[in-house]
Amino acid sequence: MSRPQIIGITGGSGSGKTTIVRKISEIIPDFVFIPQDNYYKSAEFISNSNITAFNFDHPEAFDTDLLKDHLTALKNGQMIEVPQYDFVHHKRKDETIEVEPKNVIILEGIMVLTDKRIRDLLDLKIFVDTPDDIRFIRRLQRDVEERGRTHESVINQYLNVVRPGHYEFIEPTKNYADIIIPEGGFNSGALQVLASFMKDIAANGGVINS
Repeated sequence: MSRPQIIGITGGSGSGKTTIVRKISEIIPDFVFIPQDNYYKSAEFISNSNITAFNFDHPEAFDTDLLKDHLTALKNGQMIEVPQYDFVHHKRKDETIEVEPKNVIILEGIMVLTDKRIRDLLDLKIFVDTPDDIRFIRRLQRDVEERGRTHESVINQYLNVVRPGHYEFIEPTKNYADIIIPEGGFNSGALQVLASFMKDIAANGGVINS
């Protein structure tokens, strides 16, 4: 196996990052997927009533030291134990998932480009750029349907920490991106270009040509 190549996919909450990952999976089915969300620090004291007591939209909310160590290990061809996160109870689970390195590794999350240590490990950096209203609607639907949140708590969190955090920490990282995809998964033209690029990577055994 050649040295693993790490693709970082970032953008605001609800921007369509998962759609991009799914499109890539249609072209390169054999890759490692690392969600940055799995590296959230535990905050089990959080509930619908005090949702802003822990800022999930701040770089310090993530265990970036562990993420860096894991990406470095994968780059070096070593196996890692990826943490799992309980988003209903806001804490890291006891169990982990064993992940072996592969030619292509995809790291996806809102703060993927925030820390220079992580950026320096990435071979390709993608920013998914989607309007605020679309992102908010997607987030509202997800948090209510999948994470047991109330509409009031989602709106409160969005106004007080998600939106400010996006413009302070996430939006500026667009400057580090190699590729910017407007409108997320709805931009068929950008997805076609990305698909062509990913096919080249697959043809070269996972190697990204400079």
